Amino acid sequence: TMTVHNEKNIVEVHVRSGLYSSDTIFDYSKGYIATRLFSRKACFILKIDKEYIPELEEIGRLAFERQTMKKIYSPNNVWVQFQSGDSVFGTLKDWLLYGSHIEHLCKHLPLYR
Repeated sequence: TMTVHNEKNIVEVHVRSGLYSSDTIFDYSKGYIATRLFSRKACFILKIDKEYIPELEEIGRLAFERQTMKKIYSPNNVWVQFQSGDSVFGTLKDWLLYGSHIEHLCKHLPLYR
């Protein structure tokens, strides 16, 4: 499921698929995306690159298109491959940078940047 919060400038994506379940937050005001993978008990954080990540208004439109059309072609579909690196537990400095929405999602988990 996807929820767009225009007033908060964030998008929440919840995938419920057993072992592959995850929650993702696109925080456009802070400029970061965080994905919490439940099977790995970890958070992956990615800086929003406007060249590859659609704007907030565009995400809502793409979600509507995908829901109403059986096949859709869009150059703005985003695929991300994470390469695990050194993990750290979030510090106060990290939470100031990433913001409260991502802190709420990822607090007490290893962060992979």
